[in-house]
Amino acid sequence: MAARAGRVTIVDVARAAGTSVSSASVALRGEPGVSEETRRRILRTADRLGYRPDQRARMLREQNSRLLGVTFTVSQAFHAEVVEHLYRAVADTGYDLVLSATTRTRTELQAVESLLQERCAALVLVSPDIGNHDLAALSRRVPAVTVGSELHAESVDSVRADDRRGVGAAVEHLVAAGHRDIHYVDGGRAVMSRTRREGYLDAMSAHGLADRARVLGGHADEESGVAAAMELLAAARPPTAVLTHNDMTAFGLLLTLRVRGVDVPGEISVVGYDDTRLASLRNVELTSVSQDPAALAATAVRRAVARCEGQEVPAGEFVTPPRLVVRTSSGPPRRISR
Repeated sequence: MAARAGRVTIVDVARAAGTSVSSASVALRGEPGVSEETRRRILRTADRLGYRPDQRARMLREQNSRLLGVTFTVSQAFHAEVVEHLYRAVADTGYDLVLSATTRTRTELQAVESLLQERCAALVLVSPDIGNHDLAALSRRVPAVTVGSELHAESVDSVRADDRRGVGAAVEHLVAAGHRDIHYVDGGRAVMSRTRREGYLDAMSAHGLADRARVLGGHADEESGVAAAMELLAAARPPTAVLTHNDMTAFGLLLTLRVRGVDVPGEISVVGYDDTRLASLRNVELTSVSQDPAALAATAVRRAVARCEGQEVPAGEFVTPPRLVVRTSSGPPRRISR
């Protein structure tokens, strides 16, 4: 049913979605009380009709809780570091953080709904595993900032590192050390996985090594590093260097190689990504690419607070330069590839 001329109201949304006004209100406020299927139908209908809530009523309802909600993946070490820096960045702003984790059994949208129930004034989504459409729908309910993601939606700020450049720097480092057979362990469906994988392939091609590039399957975890190590150990001619999607995968790879008696970096150099605390441990000493989580967190908090305070700031994409941190896990190959 088409909405009547003029401002689209919640009554129009309810009619078009085939629900009651109260159900539409609950869904649009992000509160429990309707099924996930009904909530999605109402949000899609509101989006299609161009529904915008009454801002005066919204302000009275929210009264700026001065809480910034943060979603993050509990199993990712880099996310934990971003959260730590978010706490530092928010310390002098008069705002506080509310955390909501995603796990293997708890989705990003479930984590978001929990924060909306807490009346958070804005959300900071660390590497969110959602689509552009869901992000756009969310941004109409509450100001949002993404960290470490290439998602795009109107009125949503994006803060991330230049991952293509970061992976390129890692490949450049290995090539300069004398490596030619450089393999890459992929991140599977992890956020930014495609960008980092393409960055590796582009960098190998730029150095005239496209025919030597090889991508091993992975899932951005330690187990993927272990599996990659076993595959390399079984190869007739393993590479002299391996670059991984993140530090967690690199750690699994590095540990397995060392346990099996492989000299790192003499026989195989290992390079990770994220430069987490794991990388700097004395018994790890992993060469890795830093995304500068302190800068990412500071920018994310600044943008979130500005929106909470009603400042008229256009949405933007803020890209920080990555930095290669060289440690003892990488060096010249003992066997020079030709």
